[in-house]
Parts: sequence; C-alpha cells; structure tokens
Amino acid sequence: MTNLDNFQVCDQDLSAETLSRYLTAEAMAVDTETMGLVPQRDRLCLVQLCDPSGFVTAIRIAPGQTQAPNLKQLMEAKNIVKIFHYARFDVAQFRYNFEIETNPIFCTKIASKIARTYTGSHGLKSLVQELEGIELDKSSQSSDWGNANNLSPAQLSYAANDVRYLVKMREKLMTMLQREDRWELTQKCFDCIPVFVSLDLMYYKDIFEHN
Repeated sequence: MTNLDNFQVCDQDLSAETLSRYLTAEAMAVDTETMGLVPQRDRLCLVQLCDPSGFVTAIRIAPGQTQAPNLKQLMEAKNIVKIFHYARFDVAQFRYNFEIETNPIFCTKIASKIARTYTGSHGLKSLVQELEGIELDKSSQSSDWGNANNLSPAQLSYAANDVRYLVKMREKLMTMLQREDRWELTQKCFDCIPVFVSLDLMYYKDIFEHN
C-alpha cells in the first residue's frame, strides 16, 4: 500500500484499517477504470473510492482477480450510499468481476439529467465545472490502465479527481431535485439500475424501445 497526501494506492483490496474508516461514512464516491467498455472482454484495472472528508483510495486490481472481500463489504453496506457518475457501468463491473450487489446507489448522471433539464451536457467534466467551479483535466481518460503498477502521476491524479467531487455534487443535485419536486422520481430510477445491469450483462439492448 502506497500513501500520498490524503490519497493511497492499495493492491487488490482495501486494507482492514481503511475499510473500518470508510464504514463510518454516510456516503462514498466510487469509480472504476477499465481496459474498455465490455465487462466480459475488457478487464477491470482500478477502483477509486472517496469518503466525505476527501480521503481517496485507488485499488489496483490484478488480472484474473475474482474476489475483493473488503470492497464487497463496503459496496453492499446498506447504511452507506454509493455515489457514481454513470453507475450502470461501474455496478456491472463489480457484479461481473466480484459478484458484488451494490446498494444503495446514487448516480450523478441520472440526477443531472432529471434536475438540469436546461442543458444537454451531463458529463462529469461539465457537471464539476458548473457545480464546483473546477475544470477537470480529462486527458488521461482514454489511456492504458492495464499497467496498474506503473500508472503515471497524471493517471493517478485523473483517477482521484473522478471521485473527489461526487459527494459534494450529490448534495447539490439533491437540493435541486427536491426543490423541483423530482427527488422521488430520481430515487425510483436509482432503484432500476440493478435491472439494467442484469440486461447489459446478458447483452440485451433497447428492450424498452418500440422497435
């Protein structure tokens, strides 16, 4: 385990100490980095976590790894909200690789689409720019995450920033949704995410469309 300033890198799973710390949180920001967009083909390389105090952990996932018991305990803890940006993808990664049933879930992309109907820009960069006034550097987004033991400082910074602002943005999006009387609908959408994950992992597409 490598420790940096309010940031640490772990191998294969959370340490017991970090798990204990995170289990006291009301909410956790979560993200993943992979070799591509198909869980059955493109392996999971990195898992990033951040608690409300801003303490970030990046977990390097080994090729062929099928278990991460401490991560599983955290993701399945029912008293902790797991915050993602596009939860559908990350939740599928956890289920496919580690048989983790993530719950409860908050997705900032879904929340943004329901709350911020005045714009069509719902990517993480646009959301952080508006709600936090910070310009994210996304230059490392499409890079080789497979060489996890030799990630560059730019990659580690990118990975950390993908979770660093999610907790605060959840609070602001919840305020907007409650103000516009859309919070209950949004929660119902979050409840549907595991169903969409099941469909995605079975290669179903567009089953709710007319054609």
